[in-house]
Amino acid sequence: MDHTREQKKSIIILMKPVISPPTIGIAILAIVAIYFIFFKHTRYSQINYVVLEDKKIEVEIADTQAERTKGLMFRKELAENSGMLFVFDNSSRHTFWMANTYIPLDIIWINEDMEIVYISKDTPPCTETGNLQAMCTTYSPDKAAKFVLEVNAGWTEKNGIKVGDAVNFIK
Repeated sequence: MDHTREQKKSIIILMKPVISPPTIGIAILAIVAIYFIFFKHTRYSQINYVVLEDKKIEVEIADTQAERTKGLMFRKELAENSGMLFVFDNSSRHTFWMANTYIPLDIIWINEDMEIVYISKDTPPCTETGNLQAMCTTYSPDKAAKFVLEVNAGWTEKNGIKVGDAVNFIK
């Protein structure tokens, strides 16, 4: 099949890859978004331990919305002297509930000054399922907190931890 010179020129132009500035911009934004979703390292993500007075807890960090939402749900056990540290973007009276959480917990709210502002001791699991989960009790502090630490129920009592105690994070 013979093509005229003009047709050949049109075919060549159509075959050239076109990378426009908006396409490059979108690609860069996608790469940055993927990085923050999957490889995000906040200044808190490197924390390995929370120290309350002289007691050390090995922690998992929950610093994304998805991690905070899941928390310790569906866990059958939590090792002694371990827990989960929830890191929030802002200080507030963050509310927790125990839906799909199978183990009783002590929930410790910590403010930006690294001081315990509230403790919910021996917080029981919520055994409701399906639509009845809306009946699960919620727990919230009477003061704003930026961090929440969940540990095994009875841990705060056993270790003499109380409101007003100092908290430190270490790597």
